[in-house]
Amino acid sequence: MKEIKTIFHKELDALYPIEEVDSFFYLVVEELLGLERFILALRPNYVISKEGEKLLFEALSQLRLQRPIQYIIGKSSFMGFDFIVNENVLIPRPETEELVQWVLEGRLKEADFGIQDSELNILDIGTGSGCIAISLAKSISNARVYAIDVSEDALAVARENAKNNEVSITFIQDDILSLAGLDVNFNIMVSNPPYVRESEKAQMQKNVLEYEPDSALFVADEEPLVFYSAIAEFAQRNLTKNGKLFLEINQYLGKETKRVLATENFSEIEMRKDIFGNDRLLKGIFNG
Repeated sequence: MKEIKTIFHKELDALYPIEEVDSFFYLVVEELLGLERFILALRPNYVISKEGEKLLFEALSQLRLQRPIQYIIGKSSFMGFDFIVNENVLIPRPETEELVQWVLEGRLKEADFGIQDSELNILDIGTGSGCIAISLAKSISNARVYAIDVSEDALAVARENAKNNEVSITFIQDDILSLAGLDVNFNIMVSNPPYVRESEKAQMQKNVLEYEPDSALFVADEEPLVFYSAIAEFAQRNLTKNGKLFLEINQYLGKETKRVLATENFSEIEMRKDIFGNDRLLKGIFNG
């Protein structure tokens, strides 16, 4: 194992920070071989089988191609829960955790006014892996949570994640760009839709561009807010009076996205920065 770790660094140090290579090594050892890190600390000369060695070198080959570690081990952590991920869904990110935390923060305030969890209908638009919907269902146990995605492959991942996390979600395959409405009114809507403009691809890393699904990331430069407009219009028909809409947004288009909500009968519009200091989160209250 000590020799294999040295090979990991020899092959990857030019591509990643040294500390990240260490993290990759211990992650693949733990997830693919079932060996915890402390065992390697106690026994650095631990010898593994040929089968185990093959798994590690296959992971190394993929890391050399800059395939995301989450896809290699097949899972990612979000809000303290484990989620299956593959190339059909985005890898959950810390900024999106902040979006979920904001929803939960607002939920606590509502509870002070006697609104019960069992009265809440929540909709996650563009659910992907299901990380937002499932985290909310885990945290607000009696709420009725719905999730929409246009991709059946993504929904298959989300359904598996809901099962593994032991929550009940109503999954709907549909396209928010053409969906007229649903037979449910929602108290809370939340979405992390595609918002990266095609012209911003030059700023993005290879591991994102070559492996994560384009349809969940990118929008045309000519219509960068197409999903926000569709979501706001959909909310007109399916969000309750004083219902809340929470959005993850493009940091360069904060003012423009606020304007979309303002023109669609939302008030008390608030924008927040993420942990990196970028305008990333937006909330509005529907006037009904």
